[in-house]
Amino acid sequence: MRSFMTPLLSALVAVVLLAPAHSLSAQSEQDREEIRRAALDYIEGFYEGDSTKLVRSIRPDVSKFGFHRQDAANAYGSSPMSFQQMMDYARRVRSDGRGAPDGAPKGVEILDVLDQTAAVKVTAFWGTDYMHLAKYDGKWMIVHVLWQTPTT
Repeated sequence: MRSFMTPLLSALVAVVLLAPAHSLSAQSEQDREEIRRAALDYIEGFYEGDSTKLVRSIRPDVSKFGFHRQDAANAYGSSPMSFQQMMDYARRVRSDGRGAPDGAPKGVEILDVLDQTAAVKVTAFWGTDYMHLAKYDGKWMIVHVLWQTPTT
């Protein structure tokens, strides 16, 4: 009797342990798509001057900070950007009709996803942004952005 119970118990433990992993991976794919969409809304919001996309993807209490320089010979300058400044920038792009250059990159690389937080790298014409997202009431939102202009 004992030899029969050991394989049965092992099989039962394996099923119990593997079942939650399957449901988590299914949720993870949905989360990854929602995170990717939030990052694209961020890029497209700036590219197109679409404040609706920015509001949809960025928390109003966001912290954004960047390093920029005109060329390799100059030192980096730094600047913070508030949520309101992001909205103002998008409105200027829309009113001036000066969006992103043709063929501008819209790269989104998801670096890490947990159940409540995620890290993403975005490549845009202005440079590279590293961002943290968090899930608020079931919705992925950008809470931190650190960026810099291209190194060359």
